[in-house]
Amino acid sequence: MRKVDIVSKIADVTGVPKTDVLITLEAFFKEVKNQVKTGESVYVRGFGSFVPKLRAEKIGRIISRKESCVIPAHYIPAFKPAQIFVDQVKKNFKPGDEKKEERA
Repeated sequence: MRKVDIVSKIADVTGVPKTDVLITLEAFFKEVKNQVKTGESVYVRGFGSFVPKLRAEKIGRIISRKESCVIPAHYIPAFKPAQIFVDQVKKNFKPGDEKKEERA
């Protein structure tokens, strides 16, 4: 599912014009990015949390030069789903079930 599909679904369910839905969705994304970028977490009850996550320092490899290099500790954006969301997904899928993507 892509952003345009999400906008269409929300517009169909709410009756709000697609342009307004798109503007709202873009504003949401922008605000989440701004908050996580400044070190704040964004919590959406029943959905999950967008958080800055610290990656530890580690040793990497430059394969072409056959050298080791140090990758310093750094923050990355991360999403942690709410437990209720995780439980709903677990309930709907069993091991071995694979959702196949349909691309046109």
